[in-house]
Formats: sequence, C-alpha cells, structure tokens
Amino acid sequence: MTTFSSFDTFRPISQMVATDVMPALARPRTLPLRVSCLGTASHGDGEAGDSFDRIIPLGECLSAEDAMRFASLRLSQGSICTGPDSFTHFRPRIMLIEDREHRLVLAGCIRARAIIWQQPVASDAEARRIVTEASRLRGMAFRPSEPCDARRLRYRAAALEARLVDPFWRETAADLLRLPQAA
Repeated sequence: MTTFSSFDTFRPISQMVATDVMPALARPRTLPLRVSCLGTASHGDGEAGDSFDRIIPLGECLSAEDAMRFASLRLSQGSICTGPDSFTHFRPRIMLIEDREHRLVLAGCIRARAIIWQQPVASDAEARRIVTEASRLRGMAFRPSEPCDARRLRYRAAALEARLVDPFWRETAADLLRLPQAA
C-alpha cells in the first residue's frame, strides 16, 4: 500500500498565493508598458556643441513581447523622432521599456539600426557592482573638457544601467531574451 504525504499532492495555500495569485494581481497594475528611446538630439546641423541628451516617448504596449516588436519596428522605420516637437537630428542610443510605475522592464543598446537587448542582472549583488561602475563612469564624465567625451562616458554608464531591470521583471525579461525572436 502506497501512502502519499500531503506535500506530494498539494501545495500550501501560502505558496499558491505567493507564486500564482499575487504576481497575477500585480501585473495588471503595471500595464501598459511604456516604450521610449534615449538619444542625442539637436535642432541645428548636429554638431557636438549644440546637441543634448533627450528621451523620446514612443508609445505604450500591453505586453513585453509587443513592446519589443514595437520598439524594433519604430527603429527600423526610422520613426523615432517624429511629430510637431521633433528635432532636426536625433541619434538613438538606448531603447527603454518601463512599466506604469517607471520600473525598468527591459532595455537595449542601439547599434547599426538594431536593438541589442541587454540581459538583466541575475542578483542584487550584480546590480550593486553595475551601479558602482556606472557611478564611476558618470563621475569621470565631469572631468573631460570636451562635451563629446563626457557624453560618451555617460552613454557607457547608461548602457551598463540597461541591465538594471527591476526585480519584479527580471525573470520575465530573462525569459524573453531566451526566445528566438528576441535575438
């Protein structure tokens, strides 16, 4: 005769609430996801002296997968800086996906008109190391006399910070980057 313990067939209600119910309730409060692009803008001929950093809001999506597709589409179409308040020159650098509470869901560096989505940090310790290095780079950005050098250091810091996905979204982001279409 085989006997089963209650732990072999049933999960405690507290575990079900913590792993199934609470995340399902929290997720709708975080939607829609906001897609935006960080880049260098200018109204003139794009020379370094008159350019400045700008975040351009692109739109909202109801899922992270849709947000990734939307961001890639806008970049490939060259339709990031459009509208009445657009800039003559805009160089996209980093694509951002944030939830309603402004928590980072996923970010990617832009190279050759493609988004290279960054793998989220795996732990709080790794996040602390990235924050330390990004802070060091931002501190170095105050030293150069050339605005281009300072901007380059700030973007290196921002590229590192692209991995600082909010703990609520880390697992989702990591799962998304494992999918074939994310590559």
